[in-house]
Amino acid sequence: MLFDTHAHLDDRAFDADRETLLASLPEQGLGMVMNPGCSLASSRNADALSRQYPWIYAAVGSHPDAADEVNDDVLEEYRKLCKLNPKIRAIGEIGLDYHYEDIPRALQLKAFRDQMALAAELALPVIVHERDAHADGMAVVEEFPTVTGVFHCYSGSLEMAKELVKRGWYIGFTGVLTFKNARKAVEVASQLPLDRLVLETDCPYMAPEPFRGKRNHPGYLYRMAEKLAELRGMTPEEIQAITMENGKRLYRI
Repeated sequence: MLFDTHAHLDDRAFDADRETLLASLPEQGLGMVMNPGCSLASSRNADALSRQYPWIYAAVGSHPDAADEVNDDVLEEYRKLCKLNPKIRAIGEIGLDYHYEDIPRALQLKAFRDQMALAAELALPVIVHERDAHADGMAVVEEFPTVTGVFHCYSGSLEMAKELVKRGWYIGFTGVLTFKNARKAVEVASQLPLDRLVLETDCPYMAPEPFRGKRNHPGYLYRMAEKLAELRGMTPEEIQAITMENGKRLYRI
């Protein structure tokens, strides 16, 4: 069975067929799915989905694109959601994204730090989105030595990944791993300890080959398992078992 450790099933891309798709996931080999929030609204939706489906877990948090919504009231609601629902297993999706800089860096950094502090308070792991912000991302990680989690859809260097693993973090790989030009992701996935790797779709985005360009969903996660098995000289079934256990350990399930 597979564990999709990062899927946005509350996204509007699934509005037309969400119930049918979610009901079919166990038949497609999905044993567990983590649905992180990206904003207060999507965190509420993630919470609701986790209550409706036994194999769906949730995280709550504000993505760097929603950093401008993070204030004491929002943090308090995240705190309450975590305490009320035992299936909320992380704070996320949080982090930094300097690619477009629609939200000022200073605001992103404050929201990231505030949510890392919440994770430290609640003793929960975090789900980090980090793009084009490697130095600042690592600096914030260093500020919170008791907090670990996963850098999802990893885009950094092998050296940075090794440092994260040394600190107790996990590294998440999406459909990018299957892309023909995925040199960096392939290098990292090939060389890190297997017990620190998790697989994710990041759906509805990042569909793997040969589905690239289509709406992604957890049923395509097997392609990432096949690719990682190829890179590590193992069977897909072995990779599925290892990454399932890694995901459960990451989210303390």
